[in-house]
Amino acid sequence: MADPRTEAFAQTAKTIINQLERHGMEGYFCETSADAVELVRKLVPEGASVAWGGTATFAQTGVKAMLKAGNYRMIDRSVAKTPEEAEAIYQQHFASDCFFMSTNAITRKGELVNIDGNSNRLACLLYGPREVYVLAGMNKVVEDVDAGIKRIHTMACPPNAARLHTGTPCERTGVCGNCHEDGCMCCNIVVTRHNRHTGRIKVILIAEDLGY
Repeated sequence: MADPRTEAFAQTAKTIINQLERHGMEGYFCETSADAVELVRKLVPEGASVAWGGTATFAQTGVKAMLKAGNYRMIDRSVAKTPEEAEAIYQQHFASDCFFMSTNAITRKGELVNIDGNSNRLACLLYGPREVYVLAGMNKVVEDVDAGIKRIHTMACPPNAARLHTGTPCERTGVCGNCHEDGCMCCNIVVTRHNRHTGRIKVILIAEDLGY
């Protein structure tokens, strides 16, 4: 590990992982996305059912491609042809063996900070799937919860709004308008500070800039 940036990330990740473990969550650090792919390959048993929320990181890392090519049952909402089929697939997410997501921010104290619109992603984080895998680039690390919410409003919501064409102020102006519009992505704010079901939530920190 010769890169000073990676070395610094490793030390920060170590601090966060220690906090996660105190809070009932497992933590891992990977220098690269390729390392994260191999870690997931070891952690997820063959034959497991796999679902995922809205996450760019899942695809960017190569984890999604690895799982799709392997012996896993992928619960893919993108194959739905009608709203009714999509809803049925959403319901299957809650019974999945492994649910993959990223986090909008993670604090140095090991708190996950997330904002969501439809909130299916957050619902599965909170309850349902047997295991939840949180893939997060080190660009998601913030000092505290307030900094996490600020990061989401300034760094995550505008590009996500542009990607999803929400029609919200953050798409039109690039700045959060604290809106209540139909396409609002900030319907629910969830801070995961502790997990009573030890080991259910597994956070994989990756020394790369990933996601939004």
